[in-house]
Amino acid sequence: MIRVMTIDDYDEVYKLWNSIHGFAIRSIDDSREGVEIFLKRNPTTSVVAIEDGKCVGAVLCGHDGRRGCLYHVCVHPDYRLRGIGKAMATFCMNALKEEHINKVSLIAFTENDIGNAFWKEIGWTKREDLNYYDFTLNNENIVRFNK
Repeated sequence: MIRVMTIDDYDEVYKLWNSIHGFAIRSIDDSREGVEIFLKRNPTTSVVAIEDGKCVGAVLCGHDGRRGCLYHVCVHPDYRLRGIGKAMATFCMNALKEEHINKVSLIAFTENDIGNAFWKEIGWTKREDLNYYDFTLNNENIVRFNK
């Protein structure tokens, strides 16, 4: 079952994030408070996948009024290759369309072979015509990669 994510899902989603090898978690943005702020700003676009009574997939999805973005797209390894990732991405894109958003993007680490193959397989286009830049506003927001 794919449904809209609420802050009540946080503990299960955080547990899922921690179960995925190579997944990056930020100390502030991915805290309960950080996710709650994100969900309040984007109340209808983030999703969870529930199977066997537990959260097996999640996507943080939001927009700035012009472009949507998918963050932290993940499916538990035991539940991959069942269409869950595609169903969640489709749910998010439909929610963005309802909010009159016409374009959506995402960021995948170059080393994420599984994720990059997934996005290519379901029809996303890798952009070669732009560069992605970051500027850190808060050095307290530390990134930790799961091993």
